[in-house]
Order: sequence, then C-alpha cells, then structure tokens
Amino acid sequence: MTKAEMGKLNTSPNEDSSSYSSNDFNYPYPTKPAMKSHYVDMDPENQNFLLESNPGKKKYETEYHPGTTSFGMSVFNLSNAIVGSGILGLSYAMANTGIALFIILLIFVSVFSLYSVHLLLKTANEGGSLLYEQLGMKAFGMAGKLAASGSVTMQNIGAMSSYLYIVKYELPLVIKTFMDIEENTGQWFLNGDYLVLLVSLVLILPLSLLKNLGYLGYTSGFSLLCMVFFLIVVICKKFQIDICGVDYSMVNITLNATLEHHSIAADVHETAHNITDDTCTPKYFIFNSQTVYAVPILTFSFVCHPAILPIYEELKGRSRRRMMKVSNVSFFAMFLMYFLAALFGYLTFYGSVEPELLHTYSKLLGSDVLLLIVRLAVLMAVTLTVPVVIFPIRSSITQLLCAEKEFSWLRHSAITVALLAFTNVLVIFVPTIRDIFGFIGASAAAMLIFILPSAFYIKLVKKEPMKSVQKIGALLFLLSGVFVMTGSMTLIILDWVHNAASDGH
Repeated sequence: MTKAEMGKLNTSPNEDSSSYSSNDFNYPYPTKPAMKSHYVDMDPENQNFLLESNPGKKKYETEYHPGTTSFGMSVFNLSNAIVGSGILGLSYAMANTGIALFIILLIFVSVFSLYSVHLLLKTANEGGSLLYEQLGMKAFGMAGKLAASGSVTMQNIGAMSSYLYIVKYELPLVIKTFMDIEENTGQWFLNGDYLVLLVSLVLILPLSLLKNLGYLGYTSGFSLLCMVFFLIVVICKKFQIDICGVDYSMVNITLNATLEHHSIAADVHETAHNITDDTCTPKYFIFNSQTVYAVPILTFSFVCHPAILPIYEELKGRSRRRMMKVSNVSFFAMFLMYFLAALFGYLTFYGSVEPELLHTYSKLLGSDVLLLIVRLAVLMAVTLTVPVVIFPIRSSITQLLCAEKEFSWLRHSAITVALLAFTNVLVIFVPTIRDIFGFIGASAAAMLIFILPSAFYIKLVKKEPMKSVQKIGALLFLLSGVFVMTGSMTLIILDWVHNAASDGH
C-alpha cells in the first residue's frame, strides 16, 4: 500500500474549509466548518482529516482526501501487516515459558500493542501527519526522524532476515524430497547458504529493482493464506503424530515412511531417547535461559505500527474510533491465530520444538506430503514478500540522505544491492532464527510498540497537561518500554556470551 503524497494546504477565514463527516455524504449540503484540531477530540467521529494542533496556524501538513478502503478490507490489510514469520517462533516461546506464562505474556503484548496504536492515532491527529518519520521530525526534530526511520529500517531488515532464514533451512529439505536424496552428501544445491544467495540474485533482486512494486502487494494476501494453511496443518498434525508414543490414527504410517531415511531416523531416535514422562507433560510455568527470548519474539510478532497510518489514511469514513475498531478486530484475530499455532506446536513436540517450528516438522517427518505443500507455500510467500519489505526501507533511506534530489537508477540500485547483501550476510552468519527474532524484537520492535508512540504522544498532544491521566499513562508506557528493551537486550547478550563460552566459539 503506498502512502499518499504529503503536501501543504493553505486556508484562510474567507476560504471554504467545510468538511464532511462519515455520515454527511448523504446530504446535498455541507456541514458546518470543521473545528481546528486543538478541539478535534470533542467530536472525533466527525473529523475526517488531520489539522495542526496549533489553532492559530494557517497551513496544514495533511491534504484531505476521502478514504476508499472498506472496514473489512482494512481489517484484512492490518492482519497482513501483523502476521508474518514470527508465528514460526511462538511454539518455541511457549516451550520455554509454559502455557500459562505464555498466555499472560501474549495478552500483555497484544494489549500494549493496541494501546500504542491508540497513542499513535491520537498523535497523528494532533501532529497533522500520516508519516511515522514526519511525526518524529515534528516531535524531536532530526533526532526523532532518525529514531523513527532507524526503527522501521531495523524492523524491516529483521523481517527480511527471518524470511531468508526460512529459505535457507526449508529450501534444501524441499529439494532433497523432490530429488529423493536420503542424506546430504555435500552437493552445493543442498547448502542453504548457497541457495539463499541464488534466490536473492535470481528472484528477489530483479523484483526489488523495480521502481514501482505496487502489484507485489497482492503477495501479502497470499502470505496470510499460507499462514492460515500452516495453522490448520499444525492443528491436524497434533492428532497424527506424537513423539511421546501415543498411537494416533496416522502416527505409524508417518513414522514408517520417515524411517526409510537414515538421517531422519537418527533425529527421530535421538528425540525419542530424550523423551521421558516428565517431558511429555505440558508445563504451565517454565523459567530457563531461553525464556528471555519469549517477550522479544512476541513483540516481533505484533509489530505492525509502520502500516497503521497508511491503513488509517485509506480507511473509508475515516475516524480514529473506526480505525481502533479495525485494530481491535485484527489484533483479536491474530491473538487467536498465534495462540493456537503456539499451543498445538508445543503440544506436538513439547521441549523438543526448535526456534523455527516448520523446521521441527521437517526434521522429524521428512517427506510428509502435506508438510511439503506447506513448506512450498511458505517459501513462495516469503520469497515474494522480501521485495515488498525492501521498498519502504529504500524509501526511508532515500528520504534521509537525498530527499531533494531527482530519482537516480544508480542510487536506487546501489541501495537495493547494499540492503540485500547486508541481509544475506546476517542470514548466513547468524546461528539461528531465534537470535533474529530476539534481537529485533528487543530493539526495533520495542521502539515501535512502546517507546516512539508514547514519546510522540507526550510531545505532540499539547491540550493534555503532563499531570493528566492520559499523559501519565503514556509516560509509564514509555518507561515500561525502556525497561523491556534494556532488560531483554541485556539478558539476550548475556545468553550469547554464555553460549559462546560454553561451546568454545
């Protein structure tokens, strides 16, 4: 979805500044002139465009145009923005927190994310901008703009890395299945690092170099369908396999087919050897060295804030209350989807679940046809989504470095190649997708969910005093974000240092 071009609209007391509310289009005459945004929240449902917070100013940063996207399609678009590769790490998070603690964390993160959406929408109304970076510029000058742009860039690079990480680990398994290769004998086309580079050069780079990637937005819908299909398969597989020895209807057929491959059989026997009655019992509260990754993985999974303002801008009958309803429906749907995926994935593998759930199925089930279809669908979805993710990063970098310059294919290509090369280096050298989820979730995601919306709200919403309940709540939210980010980053770094010292690297 492209963001509307921002301009300046001059008005004066003698000019017609009439506006139409969401209900006014049924009448042949305009309503009374809209009040300045200093009083916008007195009647938020009748405010269809954003004005400056200072009522004495004569210029507005946002040009009014009616939204054209329906409520249902806005819910679909926001759900697309929320769901992503983070869903693959939620079972791992549950396996290291327990069912009860995971549900508590999931509720808190989803509620906090919704609250930050509320702050962001209210700040956009007061600040008069529908661009995250512009709100940062209005609030804190260039430092705010850099913080917003840097957080969005880091989050999108993390998303790209997680997508390519799926290619790195799933594509070799798909090739082995199609070519009926039992063990990895060292062929280059079974090396995930080589395959990531090949996919990046042959498929992703040409699509990313296009000047307009609007048509690729359709892949977001395909990606959502793939994740829904993935959820259905996760639920079904719980009743087909059981590593604790319970004989479900399909388990014997599945394992007999699996044991034909020696390498997969070794994984199965190794897993079975580590299974005890205790490990097959669902845990409700777990605390270990990997528990620190739970909150970052959850925050990474719920980040959609850079997409909130563009979706708000295109919403038909645009109002803050209507957009919050869109957010409530989308977040609730994703809450259920995340909870079910995490629960059934955990109850299938318990403590044996890996940071990337799809890889756990691949490791233990091998050439299962249904899982092969899921892997192919997810691989196609993430491969086609990477160019869409590159587009806003490139636009943000271009706006920061050379906003006033003419479009240059050389600069356009150089930024694209640099971004893709950097992401490939991350994917090749970062040990697991857990580290990507953890680091980005603890840094950029915490900034986008907790820190920036509350900081912008405190700075730009002038009509509420600092002693008001709203400002105090935003301040506490800001402090909690700082605590989450610093605490999570500290614990993750300590875990890295501990693991590096213990394994000799």
